[in-house]
Amino acid sequence: MTVEQTKTENVKKVASLIGLVTSVKGDKTIHIRVDRLVKHPKYGKYVRRTSKLAVHDPANSAKLGDMVEIVACRRLSRTKSWRMTKIVIPAAVAQLQHDDQAPGMAPRPVEENKP
Repeated sequence: MTVEQTKTENVKKVASLIGLVTSVKGDKTIHIRVDRLVKHPKYGKYVRRTSKLAVHDPANSAKLGDMVEIVACRRLSRTKSWRMTKIVIPAAVAQLQHDDQAPGMAPRPVEENKP
């Protein structure tokens, strides 16, 4: 085994998640919503579960509605144990993509009144 192989084997895999920014009221702190699908143990249907996490944003760069990537880190406060790494999708682009994917939300054509 070479030195390069031992270095790559010692690298830890860090848990990372992607979530939607729901609050930017704190200084260097954002709150995000992380959605995941979990299979129901009895019925087998996939159920959406949501977690709300406090995340450290040192540059205050995240805006409300952004999709951000976060990684686990050491505990920074009572509620913060996650750190933001990057903004995946800015808020304006995320809103446009959400509007395009909304099913059944197309406006109905206006019918004229017939006498």
